[in-house]
Amino acid sequence: MKTKALLLGLLLAVAGLRGQVQQPFLMVLGTVQDAGAPQIGCTKSCCNDLYKNPDHTLKVVSLGLVDPSSGQSFLLEATPDIASQAAYLAEASGTPGSLPSGIFLTHAHIGHYTGLMYLGREATNAKGIPVYAQDRFREFLNTNGPWNQLVALNNIDLKPLPPDNARPLTPNLSITALLVPHREEFSETVGYLIEGPSKTILFIPDIDKWNKWERSIVALVKQVDYAFIDATFYSGDELNTRDISQIPHPFVIESMALFDNLPMEERAKIQFIHFNHTNPLLDPTSEAFRNVIAKGYGIAQFGQKFGL
Repeated sequence: MKTKALLLGLLLAVAGLRGQVQQPFLMVLGTVQDAGAPQIGCTKSCCNDLYKNPDHTLKVVSLGLVDPSSGQSFLLEATPDIASQAAYLAEASGTPGSLPSGIFLTHAHIGHYTGLMYLGREATNAKGIPVYAQDRFREFLNTNGPWNQLVALNNIDLKPLPPDNARPLTPNLSITALLVPHREEFSETVGYLIEGPSKTILFIPDIDKWNKWERSIVALVKQVDYAFIDATFYSGDELNTRDISQIPHPFVIESMALFDNLPMEERAKIQFIHFNHTNPLLDPTSEAFRNVIAKGYGIAQFGQKFGL
């Protein structure tokens, strides 16, 4: 009798998983700022132990999109950790060893596009991976080595992505680029609005300050189901070796001040992401981490999945 009950339970579980597997989902593949953790040259306590005992979950910021019914998966950002991130994405999509169906870039700062090099002849020698970027960014990639070699050898296929125009990815998924103000030495900067059958997700890993944007981040949070937003620095106190005014980002404490008047269910949509190696939110035992959670916000964690 027990055996039959266990078998029935297993069959029901498998049936449930089959039902779930057809639902598109988003997967967190990285949460850390461009230079990773530990960061080169850092002698602070936040990095000292990580040199000797690396944490495989501390990967540079990236999200993955999977649509099981179409057999396609997409990578948001091409980071220096792209090898493992592409492997996790392929495993999650049930196609181990495969490369993404497309890559969406936000801007030309080191952690967000330099992983493209691993699609070249020195590594996987990919064939025509679609890479979506804005006009200036595509021009930069087309006219500067080593990136233009990836184009010449057809390792990547650069695709336009006009802002504020929804682009269908599969019958179940679409993506829209949103221009945001951020240091634009080599390219524009965008965030993304991702729409699935039942959920909408906002992804803005980098922005200078919320008040420099023509859009209201508060209004956008109200319109989406989840918002993965820039949390590079918790406050201005943590970076005492650099002029923080030269690397503007909204401090987490500033963002929370904007959102604290929202109802708890609205605050719960927010998933802070893109943490500098100095950010105490990387430490779940820190007072800052406890404070953010107590206020009802989320802190993105490697491997999390969100149904779309």
